[in-house]
Amino acid sequence: MQFTLFTIFILMVIMVIGGGRCRSLQLLFVFILLSLCMKPAVGLSTGDEDADIKCIERERQALLMFKQGLIDEYGHLSLWGNEDDKKDCCKWRGVSCSNQTGHVTMLNLQFRSYMPLRGNISSSLIGLQHLNYLNMKYNDFGGKQIPAFIGSLKNIRHLDLSNAGFTGRVPYQLGNLTSLQYLDLSFNFDMLSEKLEWLSQLSFLEYVRLNQVNLGEATDWLQVVSRLPSLTELQLRGCNLPSVIASSSVSFGNSSRSLAHLDLSLNDVSNSVYYWLSNSSSSLVYLDLSSNKLQGPIPDSAFPNPTSLSYLDLSNNQLVSVPKSFRNLCRLRALYQDSNNLTDLLPNLFLKLSNCSRDTLEILQLNSNMLRGSLPDITLFSSLKELHLYDNMLDGSFPRILYLNNNRFTGTLTKSIGQLSQLELLDVASNSLKGMITEAHLSNLSRLTYLDLSHNSLILNFGSGWVPSFELNIIRLGACKQGPQFPKWLQTQNKFSELDVSAAEISDTVPNWFWDLSPNLYYLNLSHNHFTGMLPDLSQKFTAYPPEIDLSANSFEGPIPPIPLTVTSLILFKNMFSGSLSFLCQISDEHFRYLDLSDNLLSGELPNCSKNWQKLTVLNLANNKFSGKIPDSMDFNFTFIYDTQLTVLDLGHNKISGIIPAWIGDSLPDLVVLSLRSNNFHGRVPVQVCHLRRIQVLDLSQNNISGTVPQCLNNLTAMTANKSSNAMIRYPLRTDYYNDHALLVWKRKDSEYRNTLGLVKSIDLSSNRLYGEIPEEVTSLVGLISLNLPKNSLTGPIPSKIGGLTLLNSLDLSKNMLMRAIPEGLSQLSLLGVLDLSNNNLTGKIPSSTQLQSFDASTYSGNPELCGLPLPNKCPGEEQAQDPAIKGAC
Repeated sequence: MQFTLFTIFILMVIMVIGGGRCRSLQLLFVFILLSLCMKPAVGLSTGDEDADIKCIERERQALLMFKQGLIDEYGHLSLWGNEDDKKDCCKWRGVSCSNQTGHVTMLNLQFRSYMPLRGNISSSLIGLQHLNYLNMKYNDFGGKQIPAFIGSLKNIRHLDLSNAGFTGRVPYQLGNLTSLQYLDLSFNFDMLSEKLEWLSQLSFLEYVRLNQVNLGEATDWLQVVSRLPSLTELQLRGCNLPSVIASSSVSFGNSSRSLAHLDLSLNDVSNSVYYWLSNSSSSLVYLDLSSNKLQGPIPDSAFPNPTSLSYLDLSNNQLVSVPKSFRNLCRLRALYQDSNNLTDLLPNLFLKLSNCSRDTLEILQLNSNMLRGSLPDITLFSSLKELHLYDNMLDGSFPRILYLNNNRFTGTLTKSIGQLSQLELLDVASNSLKGMITEAHLSNLSRLTYLDLSHNSLILNFGSGWVPSFELNIIRLGACKQGPQFPKWLQTQNKFSELDVSAAEISDTVPNWFWDLSPNLYYLNLSHNHFTGMLPDLSQKFTAYPPEIDLSANSFEGPIPPIPLTVTSLILFKNMFSGSLSFLCQISDEHFRYLDLSDNLLSGELPNCSKNWQKLTVLNLANNKFSGKIPDSMDFNFTFIYDTQLTVLDLGHNKISGIIPAWIGDSLPDLVVLSLRSNNFHGRVPVQVCHLRRIQVLDLSQNNISGTVPQCLNNLTAMTANKSSNAMIRYPLRTDYYNDHALLVWKRKDSEYRNTLGLVKSIDLSSNRLYGEIPEEVTSLVGLISLNLPKNSLTGPIPSKIGGLTLLNSLDLSKNMLMRAIPEGLSQLSLLGVLDLSNNNLTGKIPSSTQLQSFDASTYSGNPELCGLPLPNKCPGEEQAQDPAIKGAC
């Protein structure tokens, strides 16, 4: 019999009630109590007992069965096992158990996004009925549906399956998780839910995050979320929400009493949402309705009493005015209403804001509207940090900070700007301004500290003896013509931290006085000019902050001098630097991100010290004279355990030899560009290359590589997506961006791609010694733009499903030993601009299509048994289809 504290309590009560009437019975009870105290019975919890609690065997087996369905490439679950030292599942990574019962209560399998678990989620998890926390965020379940059996884990309170590669319908069985308080299914692209009725059963829900889940047919979304009484945060960003008409027929529950964070941005929400807002309480703190279909004026009733609202984003809609009720936003810190159709007079608009928010408002963004009038007194807002008013139609006076950048202004910059004597910041960058800027434009701006005239068509014409009245901190004059001499007025500036005089048509040596740089300098850009000469020792020239140095596309020569050991980026491509790279081994700073020394005359072996560059993102040493092997220090996996962020590795056009290291696929998981072209590599293509799931440019051409084309190329996930990414593969520097560039074969020529590599998805294995068949798996790479495999010894047929590569613009399979007929699917490739199937053993008739017959005969030449247009030789049977008159004459 098991005794509990409740049993002891009953015994004591009986003793009191019995009093002296049953002395013998009392003595018996005392004996029992003493026994219980001497040896704790089952059911009594002590500290020593807790220490002995271990996991329950059936739950341990359930976890092991769950592990069997997973692909654990990174060893996250290596401690899960049957060995004696691994039997306590409560000590396994990601597993937590109850200290009282030993039941598994928490399963937290969230790892870094580039180190995911894969595979299947086993139904053995049903055995964990005491589980209250389940987190599988940042894994990759390969487009599978969320298992419906998760709805059987009735005690779950926290469920996070976001960013985990799920697709398909959200299982309605999740509505059985009646204890659920936190739900996040966000960023599982191609997931949908046609109704949200299942959500209405979860009355304890406080946090709902369904960002990017397609709710385009969920017309019940507004009614459902309005009935969640505990809701504190609702995120439905980018859900394709239908524009539901909210009216009095919508039954609003108590959700408005607690809702503090609401994000409905990037949807099709229309003005009907105002009714919901008008029924909300004053608890709302964060509201984002940006990028929707809000139109016309905002009704005053939309914000009747929003005393708690701190963040309001209405940008990228079609709003024409702001309501008077905005003056009640007494705690507002940030208001974004840019990119609308606001037509107010700016003073009138300010009056709608200046009642009680003047002491709290920090960010006011009203740019890209049609606001008119002069700028009112902005000192009304004592806390204002950012004021964005560019791309409007303002006239009159300007504030001390003038942002006009990134618009479409044309014409010249008027000299009247020099009358703004209070101006501290002048930014007219990235417009279409032209004409000449003289001293008259700037001489009276004695308070100016920030000058950005870059990326216009301006000519700066300052006298050689001009001494400005200002001292600048930021000088950005990129693409402004200033040459051919070096601008001497810069000698008067000694406080600047950024200097950009790139593409300024300067043909000169850098004067010696210039290298006595401002002590605050951290960004120097002299690129794309015609500077000549040698560089001095730069190691002591940048002392305040880790510097970024861009001297690319000039004619500097000689060895690369010592540079600051704290350098963040060193970009020196397209010069005439010579010598070795031994100086690089002194750099070990964690801020070192970008190294581009391509297109120079550098030589020697690659430095065996890249283990010092923990955060390196771009390493481009192409088009030099380097020799030797790739050093083992570049095995970042061994050194940093997946902490590397290398995105671009270009060692092409050198004399590097050896085999391609197998670790290159495991150690560099973030690679987007890998180019080893035109070197002396031999051996096979390592299958680990297939682990480069983000790779978009893979170029191993012009080497001595042998073996077969890896069948696992379909694992190159980025190439299986048919949507183009951003044009540029670049990570931001402190002040600008690294402009990617690489030399690729395009239309049978070496072409340099600049700032567009993000749009290119290319595989080039040409001019090697590959043999065997082209694997069918290549046809899964539906995002490919270019596939080049010529000058190998490939055999077998052209893959039958090649017609699925609908984005192919260039296909070169020439000079191999391919055989059989050209697949009919090739005629479906309507974007083909380059095709070369020449010099193979192809047979039969060329498929008929406008595309395939548009190429000249050289595309198919060197295949003796190939026939049909555009080749001159006809196929068997075609010669019989002659003109009847001619046939009769014969």
